[in-house]
Amino acid sequence: MMNRIHNFVLKSRLLKDTKGQDLIEYALMAGFVAVAAGAIMPGIGTSVSTIFSRVASLMTSAAAQGS
Repeated sequence: MMNRIHNFVLKSRLLKDTKGQDLIEYALMAGFVAVAAGAIMPGIGTSVSTIFSRVASLMTSAAAQGS
């Protein structure tokens, strides 16, 4: 019985945890805006691609340092 209550409490905490939700939503919106800008203005597409490549390399190096 206690195990079921413990599992219920853990599940309810996980459902209420929204700490990273805002960051993910803003990142998705920025990505959609970048894709739309690249589609509307083809000259910007290479600039957006360069920015995403730089961000990806920074994230990769940060992940490697954190390990």
